[in-house]
Amino acid sequence: MHETDKGQIDQAAAEVYDESFVPALFQEWAASLADAAMIRSGQRVIDVACGTGVLARELLERVGVKGTVVGLDPNPGMLAVARRKAPTIEWREAPAESIPLGDGLFHAALSQFGLMFFDDRVKAIREMARVTKRRGHVVVAVWDSIENSPGYAKLALLLERLFGAEAAAALRAPYCLGNPSAVGALFEKGGVTNAKIATREGTARFNSIRWWMKTDVRGWTLSDMIDDAQFERLVFEAESELKEFTTPHGNVSFPTSVHIVSAVKG
Repeated sequence: MHETDKGQIDQAAAEVYDESFVPALFQEWAASLADAAMIRSGQRVIDVACGTGVLARELLERVGVKGTVVGLDPNPGMLAVARRKAPTIEWREAPAESIPLGDGLFHAALSQFGLMFFDDRVKAIREMARVTKRRGHVVVAVWDSIENSPGYAKLALLLERLFGAEAAAALRAPYCLGNPSAVGALFEKGGVTNAKIATREGTARFNSIRWWMKTDVRGWTLSDMIDDAQFERLVFEAESELKEFTTPHGNVSFPTSVHIVSAVKG
């Protein structure tokens, strides 16, 4: 799998990611995942592919001082930001396919927008189930098809026109599990046979077109593909091509769609 498909970014991009992507796209889903996993005070839980820790921090609030949260991610840049923001969480650098912890340790294993980037998705699901206690919860969020996030669907077309298929493919990579049946099949193959999938709508919000472009170029794998001059060209074109997603005040807003997969370990 190419680095752009894995979502691997350096620490500078991780800083932009946390400053921009988290409030724009990810923050609103953390509570929904915690609710789906029925997180309670005193539990021990793990956030797999934790990124800069937005879900892990929500989990920490739920489990309280008597509980434990582990955040797992293979990307040291993401973890450096996560550690700074929440030093009391136990951060671990490791891939989802090989969780370096024992069987049945957690009341819940969760992953928010990580499954799309795993080298072996079935193995990762199997690992999440392995470290979960009997009757514990396995909960995962993935993006729906890019067509159901119209701002990104149109941005992908703009990137392809300006910079070619590889840049567009990098933006489309997070939407590769938009088919609910395909996601359900992954869980079946991973030995999680009672998974339920709920599709929910959210909203992407950015301060401006420029801020949106900065988020997706400087805070993601596109940071290595588009230089400063190309970035300015992108902003110029986007001001026209994507203006339908702006408000009269210049803010950006458009609908998004997410599949939340939840299962109870038998």
